[in-house]
Amino acid sequence: MPRPISVTISVSALAHNLGVVRQHLDQATAAGAARSAGTPRVPPSIWAVIKAHGYGHGIEQAMQGFAQADGLAMLDLAEAAHCRESGWGKPLLLLEGYFEPDDLHVVDRHRLTTVVHCQPQLDMLARFRPQHPLNIFLKLNTGMNRLGFEPGAYRQAYRHAQELQARGVVGTLGRMTHFANADGPQGIAAQHDVFRRVAGDLPGPASVCNSAATLRYPEIAVADSPAASWVRPGICLYGASPFFDTDAASFGLRPAMSLRSRIIAIQALQPGDTVGYGSLFTAQAPTRVGVVACGYADGYPRHAGTGTPIVVEGVRTRVLGRVSMDMLAVDLTPVPDASIGAPVSLWGADGPSVDEVAQAAGTIGYELLCALAPRVPVRTTP
Repeated sequence: MPRPISVTISVSALAHNLGVVRQHLDQATAAGAARSAGTPRVPPSIWAVIKAHGYGHGIEQAMQGFAQADGLAMLDLAEAAHCRESGWGKPLLLLEGYFEPDDLHVVDRHRLTTVVHCQPQLDMLARFRPQHPLNIFLKLNTGMNRLGFEPGAYRQAYRHAQELQARGVVGTLGRMTHFANADGPQGIAAQHDVFRRVAGDLPGPASVCNSAATLRYPEIAVADSPAASWVRPGICLYGASPFFDTDAASFGLRPAMSLRSRIIAIQALQPGDTVGYGSLFTAQAPTRVGVVACGYADGYPRHAGTGTPIVVEGVRTRVLGRVSMDMLAVDLTPVPDASIGAPVSLWGADGPSVDEVAQAAGTIGYELLCALAPRVPVRTTP
């Protein structure tokens, strides 16, 4: 019999979350039209971000769940090629662009859209002779200081890209940036001001909004020109929150990944008894402890200590002590009748949210979703 741990990926939850984002943007579009006395507004298009193996949910599952997206965005060239070969006919965006001249042959063959974020990439593109004009988004560094042309160099780079457009090397030429603080109190104003000052009057589509900006500042994604904008939601599409102060459920988002296991042993602790490595939990009273077949080798965070929420037989309780490689301990006090074989939900649809577990472990939901171990069996539901 296989070890009693598995993860379930809900394709319908992925599709639902995409619909929530679409509805959010449609409402912002309607509000923008009302503010401008009925001037038509173009609803933003959606790149569904599926990097990191669909945030741990799987590329195939993500393609199914996001079938109604306007495009998919990822980092890996091979994953983009796989999506195209698997029948995805809509745009595919490479968020970090290409790394070597030979990569451009794959970009050309599969009709990929690519970010261009530095002069060496632009130089590679200038030397390339594609079979089809390549659609690109030229990235501006507005303060994130990861990728992108500096503000003082951006317009020259854009003019260079326009020259390549005139030569038939570049097709659609868009503008892009990435916000560092859309999820926090600093907000996006400073970076957005840089974007508007440097690139706001340039032609072509724009893409500035990640999950946090899409949900918190959808009005900036609403285009008021023929060049429609694109948003790039990621974590929210998987049912987790990009914010520390607002949970995913408040937006109507549903968890798409549910990690479940079972109790495989029960221990009866007396006052003074301890549990696990380091003896980090000491019983203050007689306590029944359940041992769950899940540990950090499965992707559960090792730093999720005593008090981390977990659900046993539908009842919310807590993790006790230190998480081991293959097991963790739970407090069965709220579930006095639980026995060996009792179902346990570590996070997901019938358990705590992945964000709650992440917060208890001092990390973020992104990391937990992406850290799911290959040894955990995966089930996909419609």
